[in-house]
Amino acid sequence: MAQSDNTTFNKVIRRLKRPLMLTWAGLIAERLVRAFWPLWSVVIAVCAALMLGLHDLAPVEIVWTLAIVSGLAALGFAVHGARRFAWPSRDEAIRRMDGVLPGHPLATIADRQAIGGGDTGSQALWRAHIARMEARAAGAKAVDPDLRLSRRDPFGLRYVALLALVVAVLFGSAWRAGTVSQMAPGSGAALASGPTWEGWIEPPAYTDLPSLYLNDQDGAFSAPEGSLVTLRFYGEVGALSMTETVSGRTEDIPPATDIEQSFEIAQDGTLRIDGPGGEEWTITALPDAPPEASISEGLEVTFDGQMSQPFAASDDHGVAGGTATFELALDEVDRRHGLTAEPDAREPIVLDLPLPITGDRADFTETLIENLSEHPWAHLPVRLTLNVRDERDQAGQSEPMVMDLPARRFFDPMAASVIEQRRDLLWAKSNARRVSQMLRAVSHNPEDGLFKSETAYLKLRVILRRLETFIDHDSLTDETQDELAQALWDLAVLLEDGDIGDALERMRAAQERLSEAMRNGASEEEIARLMQELRDATQDYLRQKSQMAQREGDQTDEPDWGQSENMQTLTDQDLQDMMDRIQELMEQGRFAEAQQALEEFQQMMENLRVTEGQQGQGGDNPGQQAMEGLAETLRDQQGLSDEAFRDLQEQFNPGAQAGESQGNEGRSGGQGQGQQHSQQGQGQQQGQGQQQGQGQQQGQQPGQGQGNQSAEGQQGNGAGALSERQEALRRELERQRQGLPNVGGEAGEDAREALDRAGRAMEGAEEALRGDDLPEAIDRQAEAMDALRDGMRSLGEALAENSQSQPGQGLAQSQTPGQFGEQDPLGRSQRGLAGDQGEFTAREDVYRRAGELLDEIRRRSGDTARPEVELDYLRRLLDRF
Repeated sequence: MAQSDNTTFNKVIRRLKRPLMLTWAGLIAERLVRAFWPLWSVVIAVCAALMLGLHDLAPVEIVWTLAIVSGLAALGFAVHGARRFAWPSRDEAIRRMDGVLPGHPLATIADRQAIGGGDTGSQALWRAHIARMEARAAGAKAVDPDLRLSRRDPFGLRYVALLALVVAVLFGSAWRAGTVSQMAPGSGAALASGPTWEGWIEPPAYTDLPSLYLNDQDGAFSAPEGSLVTLRFYGEVGALSMTETVSGRTEDIPPATDIEQSFEIAQDGTLRIDGPGGEEWTITALPDAPPEASISEGLEVTFDGQMSQPFAASDDHGVAGGTATFELALDEVDRRHGLTAEPDAREPIVLDLPLPITGDRADFTETLIENLSEHPWAHLPVRLTLNVRDERDQAGQSEPMVMDLPARRFFDPMAASVIEQRRDLLWAKSNARRVSQMLRAVSHNPEDGLFKSETAYLKLRVILRRLETFIDHDSLTDETQDELAQALWDLAVLLEDGDIGDALERMRAAQERLSEAMRNGASEEEIARLMQELRDATQDYLRQKSQMAQREGDQTDEPDWGQSENMQTLTDQDLQDMMDRIQELMEQGRFAEAQQALEEFQQMMENLRVTEGQQGQGGDNPGQQAMEGLAETLRDQQGLSDEAFRDLQEQFNPGAQAGESQGNEGRSGGQGQGQQHSQQGQGQQQGQGQQQGQGQQQGQQPGQGQGNQSAEGQQGNGAGALSERQEALRRELERQRQGLPNVGGEAGEDAREALDRAGRAMEGAEEALRGDDLPEAIDRQAEAMDALRDGMRSLGEALAENSQSQPGQGLAQSQTPGQFGEQDPLGRSQRGLAGDQGEFTAREDVYRRAGELLDEIRRRSGDTARPEVELDYLRRLLDRF
């Protein structure tokens, strides 16, 4: 500063003495940090390592090597820092503080007026300027030092050293740092203090027990088997020695005077240190008991064959894993029929046991969930054994339990026969000839009503041809055996569940399956499932009959009960009460009464007949026309699919199609006689005349309205003809989809989406037929039929909703709103036709479904072969729910 003897400047500086001193101290700190940060980083790192006892874990040579390197580094950084450090002066502190003030007032006050000293006005101006600078300098404050080292330490090494010191303070000890001086045998400090020792006992990690400091232990204590004992001797080599009997070692025993000893506790015994300050301990080895497992009662099997087997497992330190093994109990098998042959060798079924995701695994109960319905041992006696292991790989095993392998049960007679022959085929390849003969015998007269659809019968014939071909050529391998078994399983499921579009047939099939289940002593879960299926089928049937009556202008308010003399109105609640009564009797175990009530219900539904209305009055209704057109398209698609399957059969068995077609016609005729007269009339009318009227009303172009007729009348002689008919049928469906009545709501959108899916499936079937890929074409045609059914169902619901919102719009022109009164021909509220979910929708057991989902999540979470991402997601679901 110029003119440091300036009176005004000195006066200002005296007033700023405190902030000036703080600024000067900040400069000192700033230069010390910048010059010596490498030094104190090394010192902090070394202190952290000593407090954590890292020198006790490393050999002496490495410890002293690192000590020398650290010392040299500290010395070098100290010299480098001393050279860079410069003690700040008073003027530097003033300049630092003045540099942050606006206008640099301290420098201005220290200046002297250079010109105009003799001018009174100039001097007055200068004094005013100085006074203003004094006022500004009075507000000066201490300047914070700049301690940032990011440019000098880009990797943050100082923070790493500081973090290590914090960890050492929390988890280490300052006393352990003093032991570094004793690591040199014969050193002056060690000789002065005499020989000493230190030891630790570390239990196995899976026990979650803390380490023991041997110096603090009394004469007797216990430790788990497998605990690691570590001893260190300090001082003169040979002054201390160790003797122990707890490790059980007999070979490779190091000298007792080694300065470092390490061994594991394997048995009860003693540990003694001989020499100055020596001690002796009696150690009890706590054995690690093997894990235990047991099979609990309460096996549950769902209707689809998924088993839920509870089990319990325990271990003193936690179960690490386990498996469930199912072995065929050959001595318990009833060796009759197809089981008389010697079985093919098969590996036992081994499933991973689910373990608790959270919580303690020392003692727990879990449930093994798996579906083994398709296994060759389904329903055969097996021995279930649980095997568990702990972290020491000790194994525990449960008592074997003999049980029938849980699997799905089939109540349809034909499906049960197919499953039995599938079991015999998988039992032994030598049964192949017998299986072929049995399947031919049970399917000899298909017209007896054994098959619910022509597709099922044709599939069975294809399977038979393939099986007999393999038998004749002696080429039945494991792969072909499994392939045929899968085909038989799919056929049995089709026979059991069916693909019946007609509501009445589906209701009859549900009644028959429920009756068969009661006769065969089915489980409560299976009976509940079949009862729910009967409820659904009955509601669909009643809805179909009610909609038919409304479409055709039926004027009758009461149903005709055949043999009933007194005409009554049957309501939904009456039917619900009847089915509730049947279920109640079954739950009480009164199966004879339940069977009788079911037969009465079945007879009642068979006698139910809705009076036919006028045949054609609904032709002017766009909604009815759309439904009739879609029904015709569905029938044409079914016929086209059947022909494609016949062509597929012809590829495997040339010349056999004609004979089988005759049997199919006879069977179809037998089944057709059981249909309602109303359905026959409706189908004839739709097939003969309504399509033409529909096409004219909706403005179809020439050539567009012939899709159904061509699909019904042409007789193709190959995949090319079938593909052309499939294309015509797809175009007809597209025309029908574009001409749908303008119905809104969610049901209307679902109908359009379902018909769009049907169109895409038909397009896929068309491409497969052009490529002569008949199996793929049949699959796509099945998808198209399912989508058509969904579309018709959604369209019916949408029309019903539209009828409710606009009274009279959904009726035929000859009808008027309210023509049926408050009830339909079955005594149900007309409002129900508009989608009264409380009246028509079957009630679902929500809690049962939730339990099934939770069991499935548990089963998947126990499958260790799944990706880790999926397992983490499943664990989060279990934690949440």
